[in-house]
Amino acid sequence: MERRLAAIVCADVAGYSRMMGADEEGTHAAFKAHRSAIYPIILNHGGRLVKNTGDGFLLEFPSVVGAIESGIAMQALMVERNDQLPADRVMQFRLGVHMGDVIADEDEVFGDGVNIAVRLEAIAAPGGVAVSAKAYDEASKHLSAPFVDAGTHRFKNIAEPVHVWTWKPVGYDDAGRKPETATNLPAQCRTAIVGVLPFANLSDSADEYFSDGLTEDLIHALSLQSFYRVLSRNSTFAFKGKSLSTRLIAREIDANYLIQGSVRRAGSKVRVTAELIAPENGEQLWAGRYDRDIGDLFAMQDEITTNLCAALAPEIYRAEASAPARSSSTDLTAWDRFLRGLSHYYKPTKADYEASIELFREAIALDPALSIARAYLATILVQGVQFGWIKSTSELWREAMELAESSVRLDPRSSFAFSILAYVQAMEGYHDAAMDAARKAVELNPYDMGARGVLGICHLVIGEHRQAIELFSTAVQRGNSDPRYQWPALSAFSHYLLRQYDASLSWAREALYMNPNHLQVLCVRAAALAQLDRTEEAAKAVEVLLGSFPGLTVERHLKNFRWKSPADTAHYRDGLLKAGVPLRNLTLVGSGSKRTANT
Repeated sequence: MERRLAAIVCADVAGYSRMMGADEEGTHAAFKAHRSAIYPIILNHGGRLVKNTGDGFLLEFPSVVGAIESGIAMQALMVERNDQLPADRVMQFRLGVHMGDVIADEDEVFGDGVNIAVRLEAIAAPGGVAVSAKAYDEASKHLSAPFVDAGTHRFKNIAEPVHVWTWKPVGYDDAGRKPETATNLPAQCRTAIVGVLPFANLSDSADEYFSDGLTEDLIHALSLQSFYRVLSRNSTFAFKGKSLSTRLIAREIDANYLIQGSVRRAGSKVRVTAELIAPENGEQLWAGRYDRDIGDLFAMQDEITTNLCAALAPEIYRAEASAPARSSSTDLTAWDRFLRGLSHYYKPTKADYEASIELFREAIALDPALSIARAYLATILVQGVQFGWIKSTSELWREAMELAESSVRLDPRSSFAFSILAYVQAMEGYHDAAMDAARKAVELNPYDMGARGVLGICHLVIGEHRQAIELFSTAVQRGNSDPRYQWPALSAFSHYLLRQYDASLSWAREALYMNPNHLQVLCVRAAALAQLDRTEEAAKAVEVLLGSFPGLTVERHLKNFRWKSPADTAHYRDGLLKAGVPLRNLTLVGSGSKRTANT
């Protein structure tokens, strides 16, 4: 156990018991969705989740400014999210913030610092933040949001009275944007065939146009993906109003996956439900529900379509990657080999990466025109270098670039191919070309959150870190079930380069949960700790780093960073050196050779 000074945020949902009594399943699902959406905000301000508390959560921040700004940003996001909900589905958090001594025992925190934050949360207005005077006095000169003096309060089991300051949003300027128009792509013959059944209209027959329009929009959005084939409207609307089993429908149209749902409209409110199923065994792979206020009908329909597409596409990738080969084991097609490689890619270990590389190469040898296999092989080669699992050579980078360029040539309407080309170009230092390719990817498919995240990478490498963080956060919030991308690691770098070291550490912690030996994350964590003058922790971080990569040096490591701004590179180099990472290679005594990290 240790005692330390920390900023504590306590949150719960106002009226949660009433909402659970009215709709237990829906309330719990909505709470989980809101919590996932605000999680990037917590990390962006350097916080960590101490524990979930049923209808809320407890957070710890090293900075009281970060804690209060995080609370305000969370509540602002909740205003935006609640804006789209029917009145009976609005969910409002109350937040309490205090700075004080806490006792840390493993991952838990205890003491009066926590107890006061809990009491403050209880008196906060729904949608608002209550802050102790101790926390407010420390942070006020750094805050732009107006707080109101709420006087002195006495709390149960707290000996001294607590002076309180409060904040509550006075309104919200809707900054939502209608997704830009994209050109439809012809279906591509792939193993995975997806059928979108007409969404059932559970309202008056006069509203049939809305459910049909939503179905058509979803067919269009999903068809922009090059990973699978989406059946046309004519194929699935033939089953509208017919009481047939999904298994029978799937067999008739030869679909591997079906998406079905319903639309219920009441006055100015609408509820959309959707599910992704594997019809052969009836397994539900994903389900979601969206409650919205009609408002601008087309904008609302676009928003639901975007959210559905962002949620559904990664689930289809994941299901396909884990599915057994559809060809016999003695005669695997190029596509089957690609899918087997993909199943290994989704298990980020060094052995799985090596297996996936071999299978992707086999797929390309069998079918040189298989664009997506080339894009994934380019991705995994670059990521393997960043993880520290593959040695960086000029031959590897040349191959990655050739693979990415050929992927685009073979499938010039694939947003994924252009995203990977932008990614490789950004890593190679071709900043303008990378930005052009990333913008093309977003233009081809505005529903592709991965493309928006890669656009963030392009902003990162040219030094526009605030724009990068905004795009990474959007990608995490909208496409957070997609394991292909390394948004936490990238967010850690952007925050570090903005000198937001606590936030960098929060994102690094998140990235290391997924891959404890991620070379670049281990490096940026050590650098951030050193910049915070947490010397002992930085030394331990370097010990862990060099334990996994014993030949690592600053000079060798930085060869793989082609950032546009020399100041960014110098700042990162300074942190690594402060942490104690060796500058140059040292000959290992008695070894007769030099050992170097695969960087």
